Amino acid sequence: MRLQVLTIFPELFQTFLSTSLVGRAIEKGLLDVGIHDLREWTEDRHRSVDDEPYGGGGGMVMTAPPWIRAVRAVSGDVGDVGDAGEAGGAADAGARPWRVLLSPQGARLDEAKVRELAERDDLVLLCGRYEGIDERVRQTVVDEEVSIGDYVLSGGELPAMVLIEALSRQVPGVVKLADSVERDSFRIGLLDHPHYTRPPVVEGQAVPEVLTSGDHAAIQRWRDREALLATAAKRPDLLERPEVLAALSKEQRRALEELRKR
Repeated sequence: MRLQVLTIFPELFQTFLSTSLVGRAIEKGLLDVGIHDLREWTEDRHRSVDDEPYGGGGGMVMTAPPWIRAVRAVSGDVGDVGDAGEAGGAADAGARPWRVLLSPQGARLDEAKVRELAERDDLVLLCGRYEGIDERVRQTVVDEEVSIGDYVLSGGELPAMVLIEALSRQVPGVVKLADSVERDSFRIGLLDHPHYTRPPVVEGQAVPEVLTSGDHAAIQRWRDREALLATAAKRPDLLERPEVLAALSKEQRRALEELRKR
């Protein structure tokens, strides 16, 4: 998978990209992440990327030309790279990376969206700052907007890291045990089941006997049921989704019926 990030703070990604699963994936060549400084596509001596908003108001707005030039350059777009003041032609989306703007106005990032984006395999991530980006950037070189939640951050860098981390887990070989990915929370719409490890007793609380029984079928039934119970207790809204209900096993459906009768 190839990911390219456009930002005015490339240094924020240094530690993140050299640590843990993401760092090892890059080292092994399973993940290719390029970090690009947006200021490289400015044309004034101050390397300016923002200006006062038309119509007045507080804050600054990121200007369109550096973004348009940068996105086209890293995308290999056949459109007009030289004059970003004009819209220019845009390359076919199927022949270039998919361009994603990290924005609180975007589609909510969830497991389904992560898997959808992972299928594209080649992405450019735009990390805005200040009050936002000139709307013409969205209209010209952005394919979709993605949000990690209904709140506002100072920029798109942290959301980009969240997306990179989530996408990396979809790349074969990044997570050592593929089964752990398949059982992640939200994979089939439910939260994950509880996990236990040594010691067997902590503060008087023992590990559930079934987990030490060696009965793998019983362990799986317990995990399926506990995943359902955790979802019902913490995220009951998930159990209202038709696709989640359709994915439940027979035992989970029976357990859900029992819960609803209480």
